[in-house]
Amino acid sequence: MARNGEQLLLLVGIPVLLLVFFSQVDILPTQGLSSIAFLVPGVLALAVMSSAMVSLGIATGFERSYGVLRRLGTTPLGTRRLVLAKITATCFIEIGQLFLITMVGLALGWRPNDSNWLLIVVTIALGTICFAGIGLTLAGRLRAEVNLAAQNGLYLVLLLLGGVILPNDELPRIAESFAQWLPSTALSELLRAGVNGQDLAMKSLVILGVWSITACTSAVNFFKWSG
Repeated sequence: MARNGEQLLLLVGIPVLLLVFFSQVDILPTQGLSSIAFLVPGVLALAVMSSAMVSLGIATGFERSYGVLRRLGTTPLGTRRLVLAKITATCFIEIGQLFLITMVGLALGWRPNDSNWLLIVVTIALGTICFAGIGLTLAGRLRAEVNLAAQNGLYLVLLLLGGVILPNDELPRIAESFAQWLPSTALSELLRAGVNGQDLAMKSLVILGVWSITACTSAVNFFKWSG
């Protein structure tokens, strides 16, 4: 991924660019928070979606299409260790993303004085499970080119309707009613509560937990190693 320009743009460039740009222009409602305090947790949620869903899903889709997964599964590496390696790589990528976003946020004036780090870690873990499940489900059922379009399209929808940059209460009523049940909304709300020391939103925790279980179950049941 470090050698792939498109991956670096998705995993690092877009989240950091959004954080820097929107923290410097006073055009977004921020629910009573400073711009940087509102944006940092939203961009953290975006980073989780980028790595756990889009990056993992697209790479896995092309590996499946080319027959790489089927061949690796028959080597001493085995399928289980291959899956474990992918999960481990994703976790390391997220650690790097979170460190970079935190450093950029601090440079822009963010001060996480009352952060609930336990909630943040649990939320990121659930978000990773959820979006990895979604990404692998798509990668395991669709042709590589269709999967590429589906992953990017879903990423854009979740970015716009997930409370990442724009609060959902600023959306039209129908869109807001739909968006409140999305995993991206639950992820960004929980991270915003954890980062800014706000009260835990149990509804968001339940929604993200249900999405995580559903996405993992879907990936296990519907993923095809070749196609």
